[in-house]
Formats: sequence, C-alpha cells, structure tokens
Amino acid sequence: MARRLRPVGLEFVDSAPLRLVFVREVSAPPDAVYRALADDMTGWPEWFTAVTLCRPTDGGKGREVRLKGGTRFRETIVAADDAERYAYRVDETNAPGPRALLEEWRLTPAGTGTRVQWTFAADGAAPFRYTLKLGRAGMGRAFRDAVTSLDRRLTAANA
Repeated sequence: MARRLRPVGLEFVDSAPLRLVFVREVSAPPDAVYRALADDMTGWPEWFTAVTLCRPTDGGKGREVRLKGGTRFRETIVAADDAERYAYRVDETNAPGPRALLEEWRLTPAGTGTRVQWTFAADGAAPFRYTLKLGRAGMGRAFRDAVTSLDRRLTAANA
C-alpha cells in the first residue's frame, strides 16, 4: 500500500533528522554524469543495480522508481542544475517508516573528472531511522558500486 510522505524542499538536505552522505570521485566529467542522472533516467538500472525501473513522470517533472525487493517510489524533481546538482523528494512509497525523504546528487569538478556526493536525507519513525543507520555501510557500498559502474559506462561510451 502506497503512503504519502511530507513534501519537503531543498532545505531538507541540511535540516533532515538523518543525513547519510557518500562521496566518490570518477573520471567522467560533470556534464556527462549529470546527463546520466537527470536526462537518461531509464538507464539507471544499467548502472545502479538496486534500481529495477526508473522512468520520468508528469512530463519530466517527476520519476517513478522501483528497487529490487519491491520498494516503489513516486518522486518530484526539486533541483536540476546542469552539471551541478540533481535532487528529488519522495512523495509516495510502499516502504514502511519514512515521513520524508529527499536525495541530492552534487557534482563538482575534480581535475578532469567529477566529485560525486550523494546525500540521503530522511525523517521517519525511530525504528526507520535506526534501520537506516544500521544500513549505512550497505548504502555506501551500493553508492560506490553504482558510481563506479556509471563511470565505466560513461568512459566506454566516450571511447
């Protein structure tokens, strides 16, 4: 059963009760990473193995995302700043526990590549927050694997 979450804005990245931040540098330039995040939504399952479906909704203003295990999200894109930032909030999910979720991808030039920072900002019931804290290492591993896979994909496409 899908539940509506509290709508939050970009300020939630800094004010959320729980923030998980992960960083990795890749060799692909920021514009290529941004295009993969924001413009090629349907390509997410090819590099982010937890994602089984990602497609635009509402004329490109939103996203529908499905994860392995059956978790589903309906999201609204709250920032799409070319080659710098891509952020979305979860409006509806079947996951138990969250009250508000927002994810932000920050892209910063790093030499000829990109410093990718992913912030997972969340609010929810205490058991939900505790579970996220316990899962931090796994989320970090999933992020590192996904960004590494994305970098390989982008490098191969430009070779």
